[in-house]
Amino acid sequence: MALRVLRRVDEGAFADRAFPAEANRADLEPRDRQQAHRLVFGTVQMRRTLDWLIDGATERPDRIEPAVRDVLRLGAYEIIASDDVPDRAAVDQAVYLARTLPGPRGKAPARGGIVNAVLRRIATEGAARLAALGDADAALRYSFPDWIADGLVRSLGQEDAVQVMAAANEAAESAIRVNTLKGPRSVVEDEVPAWHPDPMLPEAMVLDEPFALERSAAFTEGLVMAQSRASMIPARALDPKPGERILDMCAAPGAKCTHLAALADGGAEIVAVELHESRASALRELAERMGAQITVITGDAREVEIPGGPFDAVLVDAPCTGTGVLATRPDSRWRRREEALAPLVEIQKGLLARALELVKPGGRVVYSTCSLLRDENEDVVAASGAEVEDLTAAFPGMASTDLPGALRLLPHVNGTDGFFVARLVGR
Repeated sequence: MALRVLRRVDEGAFADRAFPAEANRADLEPRDRQQAHRLVFGTVQMRRTLDWLIDGATERPDRIEPAVRDVLRLGAYEIIASDDVPDRAAVDQAVYLARTLPGPRGKAPARGGIVNAVLRRIATEGAARLAALGDADAALRYSFPDWIADGLVRSLGQEDAVQVMAAANEAAESAIRVNTLKGPRSVVEDEVPAWHPDPMLPEAMVLDEPFALERSAAFTEGLVMAQSRASMIPARALDPKPGERILDMCAAPGAKCTHLAALADGGAEIVAVELHESRASALRELAERMGAQITVITGDAREVEIPGGPFDAVLVDAPCTGTGVLATRPDSRWRRREEALAPLVEIQKGLLARALELVKPGGRVVYSTCSLLRDENEDVVAASGAEVEDLTAAFPGMASTDLPGALRLLPHVNGTDGFFVARLVGR
Protein backbone atom coordinates (compact mmCIF):
# COMPACT_ATOMS: atom_id res chain seq x y z
CA MET A 1 0.00 0.00 0.00
CA ALA A 2 2.86 2.37 0.81
CA LEU A 3 4.32 1.73 -2.63
CA ARG A 4 1.02 2.62 -4.29
CA VAL A 5 1.02 5.96 -2.47
CA LEU A 6 4.63 6.65 -3.49
CA ARG A 7 3.76 5.97 -7.13
CA ARG A 8 0.89 8.46 -6.89
CA VAL A 9 3.21 11.05 -5.32
CA ASP A 10 5.61 10.62 -8.24
CA GLU A 11 2.68 11.41 -10.53
CA GLY A 12 1.98 14.67 -8.69
CA ALA A 13 -0.35 13.71 -5.83
CA PHE A 14 0.13 15.06 -2.30
CA ALA A 15 1.18 12.33 0.12
CA ASP A 16 -1.09 13.52 2.94
CA ARG A 17 -4.08 13.31 0.56
CA ALA A 18 -3.16 10.16 -1.35
CA PHE A 19 -2.49 8.20 1.82
CA PRO A 20 -6.01 8.34 3.35
CA ALA A 21 -7.55 7.33 0.04
CA GLU A 22 -5.31 4.27 -0.31
CA ALA A 23 -5.55 3.36 3.37
CA ASN A 24 -9.35 3.49 3.26
CA ARG A 25 -9.37 1.40 0.10
CA ALA A 26 -7.16 -1.18 1.80
CA ASP A 27 -9.37 -1.07 4.93
CA LEU A 28 -6.35 -1.32 7.22
CA GLU A 29 -6.63 -1.85 10.95
CA PRO A 30 -5.44 1.17 13.01
CA ARG A 31 -1.98 -0.24 13.83
CA ASP A 32 -1.35 -1.42 10.27
CA ARG A 33 -2.51 1.97 9.05
CA GLN A 34 -0.06 3.66 11.42
CA GLN A 35 2.82 1.55 10.09
CA ALA A 36 1.89 2.27 6.47
CA HIS A 37 1.62 5.97 7.32
CA ARG A 38 5.12 5.99 8.79
CA LEU A 39 6.53 4.18 5.74
CA VAL A 40 4.96 6.66 3.33
CA PHE A 41 5.72 9.85 5.22
CA GLY A 42 9.23 8.78 6.23
CA THR A 43 10.17 7.71 2.71
CA VAL A 44 8.88 10.95 1.16
CA GLN A 45 10.54 13.10 3.82
CA MET A 46 13.90 11.33 3.58
CA ARG A 47 13.98 11.20 -0.23
CA ARG A 48 17.19 13.19 -0.64
CA THR A 49 19.10 11.08 1.87
CA LEU A 50 17.69 7.82 0.53
CA ASP A 51 18.58 8.69 -3.06
CA TRP A 52 22.12 9.58 -1.93
CA LEU A 53 22.46 6.16 -0.31
CA ILE A 54 20.94 4.38 -3.31
CA ASP A 55 23.09 6.22 -5.85
CA GLY A 56 26.20 5.44 -3.83
CA ALA A 57 25.38 1.74 -3.83
CA THR A 58 25.11 1.24 -7.59
CA GLU A 59 27.32 2.03 -10.57
CA ARG A 60 24.49 3.20 -12.85
CA PRO A 61 21.91 5.09 -10.77
CA ASP A 62 20.57 6.77 -13.91
CA ARG A 63 19.41 3.36 -15.18
CA ILE A 64 17.06 2.70 -12.25
CA GLU A 65 13.39 2.77 -13.27
CA PRO A 66 11.19 5.21 -11.29
CA ALA A 67 9.04 2.41 -9.85
CA VAL A 68 12.11 0.40 -8.85
CA ARG A 69 13.59 3.52 -7.22
CA ASP A 70 10.44 3.87 -5.11
CA VAL A 71 10.87 0.24 -4.00
CA LEU A 72 14.49 0.98 -3.15
CA ARG A 73 13.51 4.08 -1.20
CA LEU A 74 11.03 2.06 0.87
CA GLY A 75 13.58 -0.64 1.58
CA ALA A 76 16.37 1.82 2.35
CA TYR A 77 14.10 3.76 4.69
CA GLU A 78 13.27 0.63 6.67
CA ILE A 79 16.96 -0.25 6.89
CA ILE A 80 18.14 3.13 8.18
CA ALA A 81 15.10 4.26 10.18
CA SER A 82 13.30 1.24 11.60
CA ASP A 83 14.61 -0.60 14.65
CA ASP A 84 11.72 -3.06 14.53
CA VAL A 85 12.35 -4.55 11.08
CA PRO A 86 15.43 -6.76 10.56
CA ASP A 87 17.49 -5.71 7.53
CA ARG A 88 16.99 -9.07 5.85
CA ALA A 89 13.21 -8.71 6.15
CA ALA A 90 13.30 -5.22 4.63
CA VAL A 91 15.43 -6.53 1.75
CA ASP A 92 13.22 -9.57 1.15
CA GLN A 93 10.03 -7.52 1.13
CA ALA A 94 11.53 -4.98 -1.27
CA VAL A 95 12.68 -7.74 -3.63
CA TYR A 96 9.16 -9.18 -3.58
CA LEU A 97 7.68 -5.76 -4.39
CA ALA A 98 10.14 -5.24 -7.25
CA ARG A 99 9.20 -8.60 -8.76
CA THR A 100 5.49 -7.75 -8.66
CA LEU A 101 5.77 -4.38 -10.43
CA PRO A 102 3.70 -4.08 -13.61
CA GLY A 103 5.59 -4.79 -16.82
CA PRO A 104 7.02 -7.63 -18.88
CA ARG A 105 7.35 -10.80 -16.83
CA GLY A 106 10.94 -11.23 -17.98
CA LYS A 107 11.94 -8.02 -16.16
CA ALA A 108 10.96 -9.33 -12.72
CA PRO A 109 14.20 -11.27 -12.00
CA ALA A 110 16.41 -8.33 -13.07
CA ARG A 111 14.42 -5.87 -10.95
CA GLY A 112 14.62 -8.18 -7.98
CA GLY A 113 18.35 -8.60 -8.48
CA ILE A 114 19.02 -4.86 -8.58
CA VAL A 115 16.98 -4.25 -5.44
CA ASN A 116 18.65 -7.13 -3.61
CA ALA A 117 22.17 -5.94 -4.46
CA VAL A 118 21.58 -2.26 -3.68
CA LEU A 119 19.77 -2.80 -0.39
CA ARG A 120 22.25 -5.36 0.88
CA ARG A 121 25.02 -2.86 0.28
CA ILE A 122 23.06 -0.14 2.09
CA ALA A 123 22.46 -2.53 4.99
CA THR A 124 26.22 -3.10 5.19
CA GLU A 125 27.55 0.41 4.54
CA GLY A 126 24.63 2.85 5.02
CA ALA A 127 24.99 3.48 8.75
CA ALA A 128 28.70 4.29 8.43
CA ARG A 129 28.08 6.64 5.50
CA LEU A 130 25.43 8.51 7.45
CA ALA A 131 27.59 8.69 10.58
CA ALA A 132 30.36 10.32 8.55
CA LEU A 133 28.14 13.31 7.72
CA GLY A 134 28.90 16.36 9.87
CA ASP A 135 27.11 19.61 10.72
CA ALA A 136 28.03 21.04 7.33
CA ASP A 137 26.07 18.20 5.73
CA ALA A 138 22.92 18.67 7.84
CA ALA A 139 20.71 19.29 4.79
CA LEU A 140 21.79 15.96 3.31
CA ARG A 141 21.71 14.09 6.63
CA TYR A 142 18.17 15.20 7.40
CA SER A 143 16.97 15.33 3.79
CA PHE A 144 16.26 19.03 3.30
CA PRO A 145 16.68 21.36 0.33
CA ASP A 146 19.75 23.50 0.95
CA TRP A 147 17.81 26.78 0.92
CA ILE A 148 15.42 25.68 3.69
CA ALA A 149 18.26 24.29 5.80
CA ASP A 150 20.24 27.51 5.38
CA GLY A 151 17.17 29.58 6.26
CA LEU A 152 16.58 27.60 9.43
CA VAL A 153 20.20 28.03 10.50
CA ARG A 154 20.02 31.80 9.90
CA SER A 155 16.73 32.04 11.80
CA LEU A 156 17.35 29.67 14.71
CA GLY A 157 21.08 29.05 14.95
CA GLN A 158 22.86 25.82 14.07
CA GLU A 159 21.82 23.76 17.12
CA ASP A 160 18.09 24.47 17.02
CA ALA A 161 18.00 24.27 13.22
CA VAL A 162 19.49 20.77 13.27
CA GLN A 163 17.02 19.72 15.97
CA VAL A 164 14.11 21.11 13.93
CA MET A 165 15.27 19.21 10.84
CA ALA A 166 15.60 16.00 12.83
CA ALA A 167 12.11 16.44 14.33
CA ALA A 168 10.64 17.02 10.86
CA ASN A 169 11.49 13.40 10.02
CA GLU A 170 9.79 11.94 13.10
CA ALA A 171 6.13 11.08 13.52
CA ALA A 172 4.16 14.26 14.14
CA GLU A 173 2.01 14.81 17.18
CA SER A 174 -1.49 13.37 16.89
CA ALA A 175 -3.93 15.72 18.59
CA ILE A 176 -7.57 16.67 18.36
CA ARG A 177 -9.56 19.68 19.55
CA VAL A 178 -12.84 19.18 21.35
CA ASN A 179 -15.52 21.46 19.92
CA THR A 180 -17.03 23.00 23.03
CA LEU A 181 -19.87 24.46 20.96
CA LYS A 182 -21.25 20.91 20.85
CA GLY A 183 -20.51 19.89 24.44
CA PRO A 184 -17.76 19.31 27.01
CA ARG A 185 -14.78 17.01 26.58
CA SER A 186 -16.53 14.28 28.53
CA VAL A 187 -18.90 13.63 25.62
CA VAL A 188 -16.05 12.30 23.46
CA GLU A 189 -13.75 10.73 26.05
CA ASP A 190 -15.36 7.29 25.79
CA GLU A 191 -14.80 7.07 22.03
CA VAL A 192 -11.22 8.32 21.96
CA PRO A 193 -8.48 5.79 22.87
CA ALA A 194 -5.59 6.52 25.26
CA TRP A 195 -4.79 10.23 25.37
CA HIS A 196 -3.39 12.90 27.65
CA PRO A 197 -4.36 16.55 28.22
CA ASP A 198 -2.47 19.82 27.92
CA PRO A 199 -2.74 22.06 31.02
CA MET A 200 -2.74 25.24 28.91
CA LEU A 201 -5.31 23.99 26.38
CA PRO A 202 -8.30 22.30 28.01
CA GLU A 203 -9.85 21.68 24.58
CA ALA A 204 -6.83 19.64 23.43
CA MET A 205 -6.55 15.84 23.55
CA VAL A 206 -3.14 14.45 22.59
CA LEU A 207 -3.56 10.89 21.33
CA ASP A 208 -1.25 8.15 22.59
CA GLU A 209 -2.64 5.44 20.27
CA PRO A 210 -3.80 5.26 16.64
CA PHE A 211 -7.34 6.56 16.15
CA ALA A 212 -9.35 6.56 12.90
CA LEU A 213 -10.72 10.04 13.58
CA GLU A 214 -12.70 10.53 10.38
CA ARG A 215 -14.53 7.24 10.93
CA SER A 216 -15.64 8.21 14.43
CA ALA A 217 -19.09 9.36 15.45
CA ALA A 218 -17.50 12.29 17.29
CA PHE A 219 -16.00 13.58 14.04
CA THR A 220 -19.20 13.07 12.04
CA GLU A 221 -21.21 14.96 14.64
CA GLY A 222 -18.75 17.86 14.75
CA LEU A 223 -17.62 17.17 18.29
CA VAL A 224 -13.90 17.04 17.44
CA MET A 225 -11.45 17.89 14.70
CA ALA A 226 -7.80 17.13 14.06
CA GLN A 227 -5.62 20.06 15.15
CA SER A 228 -2.15 20.28 16.63
CA ARG A 229 -1.68 22.08 19.93
CA ALA A 230 0.51 24.69 18.22
CA SER A 231 -2.33 25.47 15.83
CA MET A 232 -4.59 26.17 18.82
CA ILE A 233 -2.31 28.90 20.18
CA PRO A 234 -3.26 31.68 17.69
CA ALA A 235 -6.96 31.62 18.60
CA ARG A 236 -6.06 31.47 22.29
CA ALA A 237 -3.72 34.44 21.81
CA LEU A 238 -6.47 36.46 20.10
CA ASP A 239 -8.72 35.76 23.12
CA PRO A 240 -12.13 36.33 21.47
CA LYS A 241 -15.02 37.32 23.73
CA PRO A 242 -18.81 37.19 23.41
CA GLY A 243 -20.20 40.34 21.83
CA GLU A 244 -17.00 41.15 19.93
CA ARG A 245 -16.64 41.49 16.18
CA ILE A 246 -13.83 39.19 15.00
CA LEU A 247 -12.17 38.89 11.58
CA ASP A 248 -10.22 35.87 10.33
CA MET A 249 -8.40 37.04 7.20
CA CYS A 250 -7.05 33.70 5.91
CA ALA A 251 -9.67 31.35 7.23
CA ALA A 252 -9.75 28.05 5.31
CA PRO A 253 -9.67 25.20 6.05
CA GLY A 254 -11.27 26.53 9.23
CA ALA A 255 -9.65 24.96 12.30
CA LYS A 256 -8.69 28.31 13.83
CA CYS A 257 -11.87 30.05 12.71
CA THR A 258 -14.14 27.49 14.35
CA HIS A 259 -11.85 27.55 17.39
CA LEU A 260 -12.46 31.30 17.69
CA ALA A 261 -16.21 30.67 17.65
CA ALA A 262 -15.87 28.04 20.39
CA LEU A 263 -13.67 30.22 22.61
CA ALA A 264 -16.28 33.00 22.40
CA ASP A 265 -19.02 30.48 23.35
CA GLY A 266 -20.72 31.17 20.04
CA GLY A 267 -21.36 34.77 21.11
CA ALA A 268 -18.96 36.64 18.81
CA GLU A 269 -19.74 37.93 15.34
CA ILE A 270 -17.13 36.20 13.21
CA VAL A 271 -16.30 37.17 9.63
CA ALA A 272 -13.98 34.88 7.67
CA VAL A 273 -12.23 35.70 4.40
CA GLU A 274 -10.98 33.02 2.01
CA LEU A 275 -9.36 33.61 -1.38
CA HIS A 276 -10.65 30.52 -3.22
CA GLU A 277 -14.36 29.80 -3.63
CA SER A 278 -13.94 26.02 -3.33
CA ARG A 279 -12.18 26.40 0.02
CA ALA A 280 -14.72 29.03 1.12
CA SER A 281 -17.50 26.57 0.37
CA ALA A 282 -15.75 23.84 2.37
CA LEU A 283 -15.33 26.32 5.24
CA ARG A 284 -19.08 27.01 5.27
CA GLU A 285 -19.76 23.27 5.44
CA LEU A 286 -17.28 22.83 8.29
CA ALA A 287 -18.79 25.71 10.24
CA GLU A 288 -22.24 24.17 9.89
CA ARG A 289 -21.01 20.76 11.07
CA MET A 290 -19.21 22.35 14.02
CA GLY A 291 -22.18 24.52 14.97
CA ALA A 292 -20.25 27.77 14.44
CA GLN A 293 -21.97 30.93 13.21
CA ILE A 294 -19.50 32.36 10.69
CA THR A 295 -19.99 34.75 7.77
CA VAL A 296 -17.66 33.71 4.93
CA ILE A 297 -16.49 36.20 2.30
CA THR A 298 -14.62 35.07 -0.81
CA GLY A 299 -11.76 37.25 -2.03
CA ASP A 300 -8.24 38.52 -1.40
CA ALA A 301 -8.17 39.73 2.20
CA ARG A 302 -5.73 42.49 1.27
CA GLU A 303 -8.35 44.27 -0.83
CA VAL A 304 -11.79 42.61 -0.68
CA GLU A 305 -14.61 44.80 0.65
CA ILE A 306 -15.60 43.80 4.17
CA PRO A 307 -18.86 45.45 5.27
CA GLY A 308 -19.38 46.94 8.73
CA GLY A 309 -17.20 48.98 11.00
CA PRO A 310 -13.79 48.17 12.49
CA PHE A 311 -13.18 44.88 14.30
CA ASP A 312 -12.35 44.28 17.93
CA ALA A 313 -9.80 41.63 16.95
CA VAL A 314 -8.28 40.28 13.75
CA LEU A 315 -6.47 37.00 13.11
CA VAL A 316 -3.92 36.82 10.29
CA ASP A 317 -2.84 33.20 9.99
CA ALA A 318 -0.81 34.01 6.92
CA PRO A 319 0.10 31.70 4.03
CA CYS A 320 3.72 30.65 4.50
CA THR A 321 6.41 28.15 3.58
CA GLY A 322 5.20 25.76 6.29
CA THR A 323 8.72 25.00 7.54
CA GLY A 324 7.32 24.26 11.00
CA VAL A 325 4.90 21.54 9.89
CA LEU A 326 7.06 19.45 7.56
CA ALA A 327 6.41 16.34 9.67
CA THR A 328 2.73 16.45 8.74
CA ARG A 329 3.22 17.62 5.13
CA PRO A 330 5.95 15.26 3.93
CA ASP A 331 6.32 16.44 0.34
CA SER A 332 6.03 20.16 1.13
CA ARG A 333 9.79 20.59 1.47
CA TRP A 334 10.22 19.37 -2.13
CA ARG A 335 7.41 21.48 -3.59
CA ARG A 336 8.49 24.82 -2.13
CA ARG A 337 10.86 26.99 -4.18
CA GLU A 338 13.33 29.53 -2.84
CA GLU A 339 12.32 32.10 -5.44
CA ALA A 340 8.75 32.07 -4.08
CA LEU A 341 9.81 33.26 -0.62
CA ALA A 342 10.20 36.99 -1.37
CA PRO A 343 6.76 37.31 -3.04
CA LEU A 344 5.23 35.35 -0.16
CA VAL A 345 6.74 37.77 2.36
CA GLU A 346 5.17 40.68 0.48
CA ILE A 347 1.78 38.98 0.74
CA GLN A 348 2.31 38.50 4.49
CA LYS A 349 3.22 42.16 4.94
CA GLY A 350 0.17 43.22 2.93
CA LEU A 351 -2.17 41.07 4.99
CA LEU A 352 -0.80 42.39 8.28
CA ALA A 353 -1.03 45.99 7.07
CA ARG A 354 -4.69 45.49 6.10
CA ALA A 355 -5.42 43.88 9.46
CA LEU A 356 -4.05 46.93 11.26
CA GLU A 357 -6.32 49.11 9.11
CA LEU A 358 -9.42 47.05 9.93
CA VAL A 359 -8.96 46.71 13.70
CA LYS A 360 -10.15 49.29 16.22
CA PRO A 361 -7.56 51.53 17.90
CA GLY A 362 -6.29 49.52 20.84
CA GLY A 363 -7.77 46.35 19.35
CA ARG A 364 -5.93 43.06 18.95
CA VAL A 365 -4.24 41.68 15.85
CA VAL A 366 -2.67 38.24 16.01
CA TYR A 367 -0.19 37.39 13.27
CA SER A 368 0.76 33.72 13.02
CA THR A 369 2.45 31.30 10.65
CA CYS A 370 3.45 27.65 10.70
CA SER A 371 6.91 28.69 9.50
CA LEU A 372 10.14 29.02 11.47
CA LEU A 373 11.90 31.34 9.01
CA ARG A 374 12.58 34.77 10.49
CA ASP A 375 11.85 36.38 7.09
CA GLU A 376 8.18 35.38 7.43
CA ASN A 377 7.80 36.02 11.13
CA GLU A 378 9.79 38.46 13.25
CA ASP A 379 10.85 40.51 10.21
CA VAL A 380 7.25 40.88 8.95
CA VAL A 381 5.99 42.00 12.36
CA ALA A 382 8.88 44.40 12.85
CA ALA A 383 8.24 45.95 9.43
CA SER A 384 4.64 46.77 10.43
CA GLY A 385 5.83 49.21 13.08
CA ALA A 386 3.00 48.17 15.41
CA GLU A 387 3.40 47.63 19.14
CA VAL A 388 3.85 43.98 20.12
CA GLU A 389 2.10 42.78 23.27
CA ASP A 390 3.85 40.33 25.55
CA LEU A 391 2.40 36.82 25.26
CA THR A 392 5.23 35.00 27.00
CA ALA A 393 3.74 35.05 30.51
CA ALA A 394 0.52 33.45 29.28
CA PHE A 395 2.41 30.90 27.17
CA PRO A 396 5.59 29.97 29.08
CA GLY A 397 8.41 28.17 27.32
CA MET A 398 7.47 29.54 23.90
CA ALA A 399 9.24 32.92 23.72
CA SER A 400 10.84 34.09 20.50
CA THR A 401 14.47 35.02 21.06
CA ASP A 402 14.34 37.56 18.22
CA LEU A 403 11.18 39.56 18.99
CA PRO A 404 10.32 40.38 22.63
CA GLY A 405 6.79 39.36 23.53
CA ALA A 406 6.23 37.09 20.54
CA LEU A 407 6.06 33.28 20.58
CA ARG A 408 8.11 30.76 18.66
CA LEU A 409 7.20 27.09 19.14
CA LEU A 410 9.88 24.54 18.24
CA PRO A 411 8.96 20.87 17.70
CA HIS A 412 11.89 19.50 19.70
CA VAL A 413 11.22 21.90 22.59
CA ASN A 414 7.42 22.10 22.72
CA GLY A 415 6.51 18.68 21.34
CA THR A 416 4.14 20.04 18.71
CA ASP A 417 4.29 21.82 15.35
CA GLY A 418 6.65 24.71 14.74
CA PHE A 419 4.72 27.99 14.91
CA PHE A 420 5.17 31.73 15.27
CA VAL A 421 2.57 33.91 17.03
CA ALA A 422 2.61 37.64 17.80
CA ARG A 423 -0.15 39.91 19.10
CA LEU A 424 -0.09 43.53 17.95
CA VAL A 425 -1.98 46.56 19.22
CA GLY A 426 -4.30 48.38 16.81
CA ARG A 427 -3.30 51.95 16.08
